[in-house]
Amino acid sequence: MLIKNIDFSKYLSLKIGTILPVEIIDGFEYNKDLRILGFGYNLLVSPKAEKLAILDDCFDYIRDIGEFIEVGASTRSSKLFRFFFENDLRGLEFLRSLPGSIGGLVKMNAGMKAYEMKDTLESVCIDGEWVNIKELNFSYRSTDIKGIIFAARFKKNSGFNHNLLEQFQILRKSHPSVPSCGSCFKNPKGDYAGRLIEAVGMKGYYINGVGFSDKHANFLVNIDKQRADFDSALEVIALAQKKVFDAFGIKLEKEVIIVE
Repeated sequence: MLIKNIDFSKYLSLKIGTILPVEIIDGFEYNKDLRILGFGYNLLVSPKAEKLAILDDCFDYIRDIGEFIEVGASTRSSKLFRFFFENDLRGLEFLRSLPGSIGGLVKMNAGMKAYEMKDTLESVCIDGEWVNIKELNFSYRSTDIKGIIFAARFKKNSGFNHNLLEQFQILRKSHPSVPSCGSCFKNPKGDYAGRLIEAVGMKGYYINGVGFSDKHANFLVNIDKQRADFDSALEVIALAQKKVFDAFGIKLEKEVIIVE
């Protein structure tokens, strides 16, 4: 068992955290109580968090296995995007603007606009066993996957969509350039979390330097690395939820994953 100390103030995309021990998983045998972290693009990790783990680099690979493309869960989205682009494959154009590990993106059924991971996904290797997605429940920014994802297989559909790529690149330009964990909340049905946050006066609102971007209201950002901390992030998230519920009766569901 390999243990690595990780400074989460550098590891997480939001740049909030402290140094914590993390186990490196290099095979299918592991402590079932461990919590897998991915690359930390949509995470908040408590300074008191325990039993943390990341996958070893041996799960960073892309293989053409004939009918499908098999991808290790530690593979970066940018790497898989390049593979699809260079091999004229469609279905994952949005990965150009969506950072993260393939395991993490599959776990949350990540996507942009109407396009999601499940649209191109064929099966997932969970705890060492391959499961067809027809046996799993994929919904908006969510799945019912309980174990650790070690790899995924994607359909090979030819015809990379350059028009879609351009749309996603334009959308990406509206994202903040400061440290961010991306979308804080899932969009409620028929509405947008960013619109609701702005409507209750939370756009550009910060507590100790962490809050909702004045560029994109649903992006949780860190504009002061010296002051921003885990508790302040939880406080500003809870405040936004309360204000939106009080004003509209809508309970915003967190998209950011909080590990306590």
